[in-house]
Amino acid sequence: MSTMIGTVASVVGVSHLYKKTCALDDIYVDVPSGRMVGLLGPDGVGKSTLLGLIAGARQIQAGTIQVLGGDMADARHRNVTCPRIAYMPQGLGKNLYAELSVFENLDFFGRLFGQSAGERHARIGTLLKATGLDPFPDRPAGKLSGGMKQKLGLCCALIHDPDLLILDEPTTGVDPLSRRQFWTLIDSIRAGRAGMSVLVSTAYMDEAERF
Repeated sequence: MSTMIGTVASVVGVSHLYKKTCALDDIYVDVPSGRMVGLLGPDGVGKSTLLGLIAGARQIQAGTIQVLGGDMADARHRNVTCPRIAYMPQGLGKNLYAELSVFENLDFFGRLFGQSAGERHARIGTLLKATGLDPFPDRPAGKLSGGMKQKLGLCCALIHDPDLLILDEPTTGVDPLSRRQFWTLIDSIRAGRAGMSVLVSTAYMDEAERF
């Protein structure tokens, strides 16, 4: 499950350009397995680019990235590995469909991962109860508050019980109470899934101290 003992992801000599702008320059990172790891830095330093590459959402330009036992440049490995990765991109509700209800969003993502109706409904019930969204299954995602969108985005990312959870600045744009509730929720989820690795980017020093 890991690229080497105790490592869920390894980034070696990775560089990435957007036209003439260098987002990453010869980056080396090892992410330990089974732990929550923070990636701290201000806006514009390439955190989102790096997480997108590790998640398999961006094409590798230079260097190598090993995730969950194989090379992410290998299409066959990506096809096998990406279903084991949950990626919550930066931006509230970015992975949601605003016109679909809370339940419909979760059901859609469950279908994408090939879950049966029974599996989907059981997982959805568990996630909604854990996040406190269970009273709102029929509310359209576009009408949720920022904190509720954040929780639904996390539920959608976790619908398939991944081995690696990647969160890109998940608490940006939400109020302090929602931020605290989010990290309490993450702690609770990790307590029930001890083997899951979590990689989080943040610009907040107080959050980075948790990792």
